[in-house]
Order: sequence, then C-alpha cells, then structure tokens
Amino acid sequence: MKEIVLDTETTGISVKEGHRIVEIGCIELDNLIPTKNKFHCYLNPERKVSEKAFDVHGYSDEFLSQQKKFYEICEQFLDFVKGKKLIIHNAEFDLAHINNELSKIGKDNISNEIIDTLVLARDKFPGSQISLDALCKRYKIDNSKRVNHTALIDCDLLSKVYINLIDQKEPTLDFTNQDYEKKDYSKANLSYYKKVIKPSENELKNHREYLKNSLKKNYF
Repeated sequence: MKEIVLDTETTGISVKEGHRIVEIGCIELDNLIPTKNKFHCYLNPERKVSEKAFDVHGYSDEFLSQQKKFYEICEQFLDFVKGKKLIIHNAEFDLAHINNELSKIGKDNISNEIIDTLVLARDKFPGSQISLDALCKRYKIDNSKRVNHTALIDCDLLSKVYINLIDQKEPTLDFTNQDYEKKDYSKANLSYYKKVIKPSENELKNHREYLKNSLKKNYF
C-alpha cells in the first residue's frame, strides 16, 4: 500500500489573509518504507513572506521570486499524489493552503484519503505536547537537522513519527540468515546446553583409581 507523507511551507498562517505556499515536499511510502520517489518544489507566492514565517523556514522574498508558480507544477503534483493516502501533520492547515492554490487556477479540491498525525497523536497522548518536535523527542527520533522547517526534512521526520504512532516498528535492514529455522526460546523451552565430551578408557580408569583412593582416605 502506497502512501504520501506531505508537508508545505507558506508565507503565513491564514489563507483568508492572502497567504500562499512557498514549498511543497512529498515522500512516498510503500508498506511504510520510504521509496526513492519524492516530489519537491519551491514556489513563487507572488507576495511577501511574513516575518514570523521567515523565522520558521528562512526563505527570502528574493529567493522565492525566482521560483516557479503553482500553476506550473500543479499537474506534476496532482499526478504524484493521485489515488494515494496522504499523511499530514495538522492536515487542516496544509489542505487549506493546497486547496486555495487549486481554486485560484480553477481546479477541484484534494479528494485523497487523509490521515492527520496531529489527530492520531492527540488521541494517543491526550494533554501532552504533540508538535512534530515533541513527538520526535518522545520517540527518540533525531531531529537535529531541523534547524529551520523545510518540507522534505519535516516529511522524513513525520514518516518516522507516523510509523511509531500506528505502533509499527521502523523498518530496518535484516542481516539475519533467513535459512535458519525460527525457534521458541521462551523460559518454558529454554535449557542450558553444553557439548558432551566422552571420557577415554584411560581417563575412566584413572577416575576409578581416584575414587578408590578417596574411599580409603575417608575410612582409614
């Protein structure tokens, strides 16, 4: 089953105040394992970035003015996410901005199935901090590269958080020999085992002599 971990960065919080997307990042998962398929782009929002947003992602107006506009990457983006479940942290925010961009060019809203990891975390840890950073700390996921919020770094971290939230172990390389038969080593079946070494005839003879001498010492 293929899923898409998705994140956006914007010029500010509210689409009602005219804020736009400046970056989209997507990582594909296949049975919870990241594939090599990624979608990433910076966008020209055709407006200035708010100070608060700049503090979060660090993308300047000058840098963004040189990027493509949403309509230029729209079809490529829609093809990438088509028919796949979207994994988003605080999906309401990202979807509002994506749908706003789509509506501006006459496109329908996103209709994909959505999994909001913010909702999953809120249900699992009521009353606790559930930001992406807080969840990384809870699950001991290294987020040291997250100096600024960038879409692909956030997607990578979110993919690991998501796996933990749904109680799955993060996929790892398996170096075990698959030809070995699996055995039950529970306490009920575990016994201590050492290689048995049979004594030679000479050793048995010496042992008998030792026992005979020991008995004489004990009785006399």
